[in-house]
Amino acid sequence: MMQKTTVVRGGRLGRCTFAAAVALLSVTGCRSPQDYREEADATSRAYLDAAQMEVSGRTEKFDIETPADTLRRRLMLDQRLYANDPASFGIRDIPTNRYWRADERLMPGGDDPSISVWKGGTNAIEIGLVDSVRIAAFNSPEYRSRKETLFKAALDMDLEDDAFRSIFSGELDANMSIQRDPQEEDAIHNHSVSHQESASLGVSRKFRNGVRVTGSIMANLAGMLTGNTKTAWGSSADLSISIPLMRGAGELVNTESLTQAQRSFIYEVRAFEQYKRQFICRIESAYLALVLAKRRQENQDEAFRRVIRSTRRSYRMAEASRMSQSDFEQAHQSELSSKASWIASCQSYESTKDSFKMTLGLPPDARIEPREGDLVELERYVGRFAELAPSEYDMGDGEGADGEKIVLDPPDSVDGGDLKARTDAAIAIAFSNRLDFATSRDELEDAQRRLLIAEDSLRAEVTVGARAANFADLADPGMRRNGERHGKVHPRDWTANPVLTVDLPIERRSERNAYRNALIAVEAAVRSYQQAEDELKSTIRGDMRSMNQTKDNLRIQFMAMNLAERRVRNQEILLQAGRADMTVMLEAQDSLVSAKNSLYAAMIDYKNQELALQRDLGLLEVSVNGTWKEADLVALGVIRAPRSPASDS
Repeated sequence: MMQKTTVVRGGRLGRCTFAAAVALLSVTGCRSPQDYREEADATSRAYLDAAQMEVSGRTEKFDIETPADTLRRRLMLDQRLYANDPASFGIRDIPTNRYWRADERLMPGGDDPSISVWKGGTNAIEIGLVDSVRIAAFNSPEYRSRKETLFKAALDMDLEDDAFRSIFSGELDANMSIQRDPQEEDAIHNHSVSHQESASLGVSRKFRNGVRVTGSIMANLAGMLTGNTKTAWGSSADLSISIPLMRGAGELVNTESLTQAQRSFIYEVRAFEQYKRQFICRIESAYLALVLAKRRQENQDEAFRRVIRSTRRSYRMAEASRMSQSDFEQAHQSELSSKASWIASCQSYESTKDSFKMTLGLPPDARIEPREGDLVELERYVGRFAELAPSEYDMGDGEGADGEKIVLDPPDSVDGGDLKARTDAAIAIAFSNRLDFATSRDELEDAQRRLLIAEDSLRAEVTVGARAANFADLADPGMRRNGERHGKVHPRDWTANPVLTVDLPIERRSERNAYRNALIAVEAAVRSYQQAEDELKSTIRGDMRSMNQTKDNLRIQFMAMNLAERRVRNQEILLQAGRADMTVMLEAQDSLVSAKNSLYAAMIDYKNQELALQRDLGLLEVSVNGTWKEADLVALGVIRAPRSPASDS
């Protein structure tokens, strides 16, 4: 007899089964994607809050959504910048298509705080240092990617933590088949119908000490759903427990995966905190580089105008026979050279500005300008550390009248004197505050913990447990009641079996090698920690040397600019009197431009170095939204207090 099996839809049984499935899905599937998103966000933020409190002693709101309106979007719209696709404005401007549904509920987000610098219109906006950092915090692709990476790490942490929760499972299966007999001619009797409906519910739980408990219950639902008393249905239950006594026993071994995940997440939070400090320094350095490029361009403007005035004056003097034609031609040649330098400085400033805008995450064709007041504040701040003591710059001949040789005092050294004391204080501060250095120390503890777990793998495995099961087959006629079959679970129907598993440590070759590798890893972790400590010391010593050198260079550049200005004024007086040498005049003007550029470069170098020192000391407090607070290095004894006018007298 040949049989052919086909699936049939419909019928009373199919409708009942379908109704039950729909009822189950309505309970478990009524949550919207937005509900799941909000649950994931709340879970991730809970882990982040706990980790931030442990790392820095404070928590802050951590959002990864793009704000509803950004400075980039405002600039592109109001300054009428070219855009090739709506995605250039932001995620909320992407139109709905077959792959994308523009649903605001799935993309919550407030406004970009840095948008406050925008005043509307097509004119260029003026931004300062504080504005630049806040703009970058909400618009820089790199910074936002780092935030998203940390947020996803929190979600991964949730999966690791899930291993020690009660895990529930449920399943509902329903199917029907018809078996046809091709040799039977009667269309009504040539087939037989079979169907099966079953449901199962289970729960499992692994405890931190290694004990595992698993339970399940299953039922055949054919009779319950259809009321067909001829259909056999039954139920069964299963409960098992296992308890390791030697190998694999204890919380240390069983929670290693979770412990390492928790510590790795802390390391990620520390790394992000250090990244924020580096990010602040990089944005500050880029902004000050833009300010320096603008000031150099302004210095070149001033120098070009001064050369033009000198050339015109030289022309009039040559016409009046008060200057030789050769000197006038030299002045004219200098004007052409100055014009080329002026054009180059203008182009360099524009290029630096485009690069800076890209660093902030703004379009390169956006119109922005650095705030002029920031350079004035920088001059005032840095000038405190460059007060000139007349005794330091006492002019001499280099050799006394009696032939006495001049003895040069060596600069301060990090290995002696006042600078050494300040360097030692800085190193102690760095050891206490650098988060990445704390991670190096904790990684040594990780290696030690993994060594203990490798030792546990060498032990014998002895696990005790038990299993209990129940099965009631309700097809038994003895269980009829009122003409129908009903299931009833009775204690006498349960069967229990003890379980003992023993694995003697006869073959432990791979575990032996893993243990030896763990010992090597501890040695490597010690060396890694030593290297991190030495590198941190070297970094701080280098920062202190650079700070000291930058401060001395700043004083020298102040003096050089004063001398250059005095020299130009003297040459202009001589030129007006007709007694100046044009070559000397041009050289003095070039020296003044060079001295001004060098001075502003020295001021910016000092500010960059001071902020870098605070970053390397771990003292910068940086928020996720791009605000920061600097430490008082003078009060901490890391840098010498600025000289007051009274101390120079």
